[in-house]
Amino acid sequence: MSLEPIEPKAALELYLADRENELSQATMYSHNSRIGHLVRWCNEKSIGNVNELTGRKLQEYRIWRREEGDLRPASEKTQMDTIRVFIRWLETIDAVPPDLSTKVLSPTLSLDDEVRNVLIDKEQIDPVLTHLAKYDYASLKHVSLTLLWKTMMRIGAAHALDLEDYHPEEQYLEVIHRPEQGTAIKNKKRGERFVALSEETCALLDDWIENKRPTVADDFDRNPLLTTNQGRMAKSTVRDYVYQETRPCSTSENCPDDRDLEECKATHRDHAAECPFNVSPHAIRRGSITNALNNDVPSRVVGDRANVSLSVLEKHYDRRTQKEKMEQRRGFLDNL
Repeated sequence: MSLEPIEPKAALELYLADRENELSQATMYSHNSRIGHLVRWCNEKSIGNVNELTGRKLQEYRIWRREEGDLRPASEKTQMDTIRVFIRWLETIDAVPPDLSTKVLSPTLSLDDEVRNVLIDKEQIDPVLTHLAKYDYASLKHVSLTLLWKTMMRIGAAHALDLEDYHPEEQYLEVIHRPEQGTAIKNKKRGERFVALSEETCALLDDWIENKRPTVADDFDRNPLLTTNQGRMAKSTVRDYVYQETRPCSTSENCPDDRDLEECKATHRDHAAECPFNVSPHAIRRGSITNALNNDVPSRVVGDRANVSLSVLEKHYDRRTQKEKMEQRRGFLDNL
């Protein structure tokens, strides 16, 4: 068969345009980033046409990306699996040889490599929320981190909330997928749900709305629940809050690494992500889910609340040991 020439950058743009209606915004961003590294490598190797890609060249790229990005096996697998999807798509438009996707190699992971164990547990998050409640009560930072921990929400879901999605009398939040207005959520319509709130969380939200929330609308004339003076809070703002507040030095003057806090670069707000002891927002979600499971909340209840399937819950979020699971089962069986 004859291949139709296309530049790597143009191929990526066409791929993203073709898949934008079936992939979430977050997945589109991830694919753009991962495949973008391949485009960059092609530029470095003077490959101006994806027709030139071969199994050997893709293996050379894999090794380059592993070393250039200092990737762990799980990260390398994620990167190469996305490249395989992209190459398979290129096959459909006659841009690469048939079955080239079968030559895209990816690491075979052990269970330890495949599942990330990073989470923040209740003993770690409680001092953070207590500190915020004392020194920065009902601030955007306090409300954001509380919602992530108490509701198990992803950042995208918290970002998508409107003032009208909060029902204080019935004490719940409504998570809604609104892609045409800039607030798509993971799993789209399947991600829509009601999330029950405690009285304590409702009291915090009420104080935020009444006393601290800037009364502004977003670009679609909606009233976001979480706002700055410029409009709807950016998802990157939540990430920054998590990195800042989960640094050990944020709630105490002690550093696990015994660093001089006056000299440590990570103590500065703009460099908080460089702290080796803080966590990402997803670690809060993972920790909240694990905390619920450890407290005997049934897996299906946790899965429905967090919008995650039971298989994914078991594989990626449930950090209980086999012995802990046995003891919990014993508690139920003793009541039979």
